[in-house]
Amino acid sequence: MFKKQWPAFVLAFILPLLAVFWWWGGFNAVSVTETDAGPYRYAYLDYEGPISDMRKSQRTALDKFTAAKVAAGDTISVILTDPRAANGKVRAQLGYTLADAAPIPDGLKEGRIERRPVYAAQVQAAVLLAPSKAYQALSDTLAPRGQAIAMPTVELYRPAGQANRIGTFTLEMNR
Repeated sequence: MFKKQWPAFVLAFILPLLAVFWWWGGFNAVSVTETDAGPYRYAYLDYEGPISDMRKSQRTALDKFTAAKVAAGDTISVILTDPRAANGKVRAQLGYTLADAAPIPDGLKEGRIERRPVYAAQVQAAVLLAPSKAYQALSDTLAPRGQAIAMPTVELYRPAGQANRIGTFTLEMNR
């Protein structure tokens, strides 16, 4: 019975899943380079908890930007601890980049990262898919050199500015 229905199954389930994965950037390549990055000025909230709940705190930070009428730049997450070592729990600073003259919204802290040499993994993909692609590509690049991903890492996400486009995710790790 299944032999007769497999074309319908492919059309109804498999092709739509592949189409969504493609649209989210699941097939896009990640570029890993050695470069200099920064400086960054950002406003953030401290976060400690499951890596899966970070987006809620990120949203809270954005709400504080909106309430203060301060323009939020790119999403920035400074991941301080390795979630693999703590069963998915992480310490991080979650917020948004700021212009040099912009005030710090109430309830947020100011952070600065100076210009430094980094390994940078960059991919155009949906914000939910991009980190796993970037971390895997960085890990694959470092492994032949006898290196591994070391914290802290900096994650930047620049939205495309249009609802039908995906943004650019950049993962930075100090060299």
